[in-house]
Amino acid sequence: MKPFTNFRSRLVPLAINNIDTDQIIPARFLKTTSKEGLDRQLFCDWRYDAQGNAKPDFILNQSRVAGAQVLLAGDNFGCGSSREHAPWALTQFGFRAIVSTSFADIFTGNALKNSLLPIRVPIDVHAELFAAVAPDPDATIAVDLAAQTLTTPAGRVVPFSIDAFSKRCLLEGVDELGYILKQEGAIGAYEASHPSPINTAA
Repeated sequence: MKPFTNFRSRLVPLAINNIDTDQIIPARFLKTTSKEGLDRQLFCDWRYDAQGNAKPDFILNQSRVAGAQVLLAGDNFGCGSSREHAPWALTQFGFRAIVSTSFADIFTGNALKNSLLPIRVPIDVHAELFAAVAPDPDATIAVDLAAQTLTTPAGRVVPFSIDAFSKRCLLEGVDELGYILKQEGAIGAYEASHPSPINTAA
């Protein structure tokens, strides 16, 4: 993982509520243990017709999304079954953050472990963002993880919450195992100062 840095990006609006993980990445693609190619399978059943042709009216198939790093989704994003492939597919497509009014807890955990930032905003901010991007596809927001703020196209600074451990891991570019390995020196010092008791049993 790379350290999570501040960025500014256009928005990809997907005003659908209750998008579940099977819609994000259908179950038939879960056999792979590689992230490669999952970007092409993201929202697969919405993006392609029965013959595998891209549907031009679906937002991810439009040229306006090229390079955009923020998905502006409807309420309750990522509900349904637990699958790490969902954030894998989203990050492989190029998304670094998802903005919604609410997220499923399991999806939130999986996203944070894969350098994908779920940003929960109030209902009025959510509506403001959709209203801003509708007439102007080039409208951008700024994301500052260290300060825990999102800045709207109108310049409104909106704070968002994230647990301290996940924030630290994202900023340092490590997962949970990577965090533990970075403490190897301290762990070794602790072990050295607490030697195992000698077994005196006969």
